[in-house]
Amino acid sequence: MSAAQEGPELARKIARLVEEKGWNQEDFARIARLNRHTVRHILRGQLKRQLRNATISQCAEALGLTVSELRDLPLECLLARMHGQLPPTSEALRLLRERTTLPELIQWIDEHPQRAAAFTLAEVEELLLAQEPGGYLERLDVDTAITLLEQRRRIVQALRQITDPECLEAVERLVEVLAKRSRESLA
Repeated sequence: MSAAQEGPELARKIARLVEEKGWNQEDFARIARLNRHTVRHILRGQLKRQLRNATISQCAEALGLTVSELRDLPLECLLARMHGQLPPTSEALRLLRERTTLPELIQWIDEHPQRAAAFTLAEVEELLLAQEPGGYLERLDVDTAITLLEQRRRIVQALRQITDPECLEAVERLVEVLAKRSRESLA
């Protein structure tokens, strides 16, 4: 989803979750520590620009979610969680359940269904390769590997918010240095 599309879509998701909580605009503004004007625009879908990261963070915190959960999980998963139910199985999660052979990974999926439901198809494919002989799950425990995968997802999401060309160049140089260091440490 493009940044331009994310604002209205995310606002609709936030509005639906706020409605499900039974909060009015004032309640949500107070709980999220946001300006009532900002909340009104979010809840009525009247955004004139993309939501700021700080605003998204405050909305997520008020709703008891992480920013990545609010951004990435489908609304039906968030609503199911709100009502103490397991979220509907995504295609990526179905594929992961079908093809996982590593007992520790199977156990992790069973113990963390909500986190597993947030996996993208690319992350599932990575985990399936990681369980193969020579894959990184031979040297990392499952929980550590998944925590690193989720951390990388959050970093990529944050990078998508950077629009200043000078900042992007600096980030690119930093990533090149860190990638080289990582390759050297694995050798």
